[in-house]
Amino acid sequence: MTTNAELHERYKAILPSYVHPLYQEPISIERGEGGYVFDVEGNRYLDFFGGVLTTMVGHSNPAVVAAVQEQAAKVMHTSTLYLCEPMIELAEKIAAQSGIPDARVFFTTSGSEANDTAILLATSYRKSNQVLAMRNSYHGRSFTAQAITSHSAWTSTSLSGLSVNFVQGGYRLRSPFRHMDDEEFTNACTDDLQQVIDMMTSGDVACLIAEPIQGVGGFATPPDGFFGSLQKILSNHGILFVTDEVQTGWGRTGEHFWGYEAHDVVPDMLTFAKGVGNGITLAGIVARAEIMDTISALSFSTFGGNPLSASAGLATLDYVLDNDLQANAKAMGDRIVAALQPVVDATPWIAELRGKGLMQAIETVHPDSIEPDATRAGAILEGCKRRGVLVGKGGLYGNAIRITPMLDVTEEEIDEGIAALVAAIEETA
Repeated sequence: MTTNAELHERYKAILPSYVHPLYQEPISIERGEGGYVFDVEGNRYLDFFGGVLTTMVGHSNPAVVAAVQEQAAKVMHTSTLYLCEPMIELAEKIAAQSGIPDARVFFTTSGSEANDTAILLATSYRKSNQVLAMRNSYHGRSFTAQAITSHSAWTSTSLSGLSVNFVQGGYRLRSPFRHMDDEEFTNACTDDLQQVIDMMTSGDVACLIAEPIQGVGGFATPPDGFFGSLQKILSNHGILFVTDEVQTGWGRTGEHFWGYEAHDVVPDMLTFAKGVGNGITLAGIVARAEIMDTISALSFSTFGGNPLSASAGLATLDYVLDNDLQANAKAMGDRIVAALQPVVDATPWIAELRGKGLMQAIETVHPDSIEPDATRAGAILEGCKRRGVLVGKGGLYGNAIRITPMLDVTEEEIDEGIAALVAAIEETA
């Protein structure tokens, strides 16, 4: 039997040094069933991270598996050079769900590529290389996506053909405006946006790209209505608004299908990825036709929207809608908060519990301060693993624990996972 330790040695010997597994003693996930995964040594874990929010409706979901198997027996790849019914049908359904008028959909293979495409469209449409993004943001690992990422731990290069300025955003805990109430905070950030445009740009900015809840940034969550306030400034300058829904999409926040819907705003473009394929590579962008069609050069996507991925996407999206998993995300998210909030309030080295729906995080700090403490976050991560529960880690300083069960998670699974998390917190000094 191959062991986790053996695979770890092979991993280190062949993969780049900048690629790191999650745990001190990494595991190899061999198979999954519903909310659980099993490693190569037969150990079972409750999956509260889902491949970084990518497995959305359970491992080996029968509806998704059947759709993939049926399509694989026909043809797995054609590309956008050919008419592909699953791709067209999925695009129609996503456009209908997007809330964007006269929508067009272009499929890619990753969130990085989707965000790269959004910037290509915005800069082409506005004929400007100036872009605004949020502080503490993460938009991917491509060359363009790195330029609009404001997260030093994940920034590989400062080289870019873009002129990027970063504005104050949703990471309220470390904002200079953190002591303000919701309305004052939103107004202060809106004033900051206006000042950035006035002082740091030539005015003809292409777009502002933002995550409604910052994923890698530790689920930093702005007040409702925040982006609606920002868009009033953007509209005055003709600046496009791009919402990065890679992690917030498909009902995960519970309150809405998309994260942007909490903000009284309609985006010009929307990017998506991760969960829609329930683990199969699938991502894309939705934009108004006049913006999408600004590209006049011949273009196509080799793998974006291929029949196999599109079939998985259709099955996953239908499963979410048919089973009202957005409502389940709201109910189970409330259950997490109800169980965790008293523990957070009683623990002087946890700054806050934040997020929405099945997108929750706690940030660890040194007692009675906001000085980051990544060591305690690491201890919680390892403590949960020892108890058979997998959670994620993130945040600017690596001190945020990310809790993201799949959208079809049950009450029993929530209780099991939170019990392990609370025990891990209580044993951490």
